[in-house]
Amino acid sequence: MSAWVLPDHIADVLPSEARHIEEVRRKLLDMARCYGYELVMPPLMEHLESLLCGSDQELDLQTFKLVDQLSGRMLGVRADSTPQVARIDAHLLNRYGVARLCYCGPVLHTLPGNPQASREPLQFGAEIYGHAGLEADLEILTLAMDTLKAAGVVGSTVDFADARIVHALLAESGLGAAQLAAVYQALAAKDVQALADATVTAPPGVTAGLAALMQLYGDVSVLADARSRLPITPLISQALDDLAWLAGHVQSHAPGVQVSFDLSDLRGYSYYSGVRFSIFAAKAPDALVRGGRYNAVGAAFGRDRPAVGFSLDVKALVRAVTPAPLHPAVRAPWSEDPALRAAIAGLRAAGHTVVCVLPGHESEVEEFHCDRALVLQSGGWTITNL
Repeated sequence: MSAWVLPDHIADVLPSEARHIEEVRRKLLDMARCYGYELVMPPLMEHLESLLCGSDQELDLQTFKLVDQLSGRMLGVRADSTPQVARIDAHLLNRYGVARLCYCGPVLHTLPGNPQASREPLQFGAEIYGHAGLEADLEILTLAMDTLKAAGVVGSTVDFADARIVHALLAESGLGAAQLAAVYQALAAKDVQALADATVTAPPGVTAGLAALMQLYGDVSVLADARSRLPITPLISQALDDLAWLAGHVQSHAPGVQVSFDLSDLRGYSYYSGVRFSIFAAKAPDALVRGGRYNAVGAAFGRDRPAVGFSLDVKALVRAVTPAPLHPAVRAPWSEDPALRAAIAGLRAAGHTVVCVLPGHESEVEEFHCDRALVLQSGGWTITNL
């Protein structure tokens, strides 16, 4: 195999895309800062027991593992930053009030999330710790939509689900672990026959409610349909009320954003504890943003604080928006003339990009749009438009 061939779903990022990724990354961090979020930078590796503390099997399978040559202990390369941020909130910050934290850094996955996905996403996320009310959920949703807007995403759809609905239905099912696993798999695949087989010993109300979930997807009318077809326990009723409240506020904040529901969507069912959401866009093969409430995320670190947040892959986000135009620049000749060097230094200090053309390579500037040139006129160096 050629030495320059990279592993599957691992790729170099070339200049134009790298520039766009960096510009979007800055916009996302600036947007989070405008909302009052503080930037944290967790390490790329941790002791495995810390990195996977309280996490589910899916994250374990996604985590690359290696032996620390210093201590002999097992290390993990992070596959998700949220457990690390929960650890920071629980042990390093240890605040009593609300903590708003954001991050942006690479993560590494053993397997790609979809056929087009990278195994080395650049993960951006924002999280609120310490507030259990819907106000925090709405703030996270609003920030997520504003970050996509800042990146240039148009025509997005927010798709809602709620982990409490399935949890409430299964709480009285009396099903064993193997049957529950079969239920989750059937719901995720929307396999009606597999669901019927897995719930054959469950009470009729539970069986009917789970079967109804298969059909409870679509626009806001799904919520009214759910109230008539699901057993209205206090937990299910609260979940439907919360979904209606959030959907109404999302549409008020961003009238052009579509809202949909899929009450049988179980992605992250062992992770999320309440409302969860995905944001889709026309040019993206999968959701650009995933988030929701995960109140138990800090319990493994000894501090069970309410938490809600979202994350996205900046690389995938950039691929879903219009490519950024070339950055404007000033073309300058190469010379040892002190006056030219002073003029170039002054322009760069003022924030301009100045590309010095090396002798013999006058036509090779490709990554910048040189719309101006620094030329010698009347004994002085002057900028002219090209």
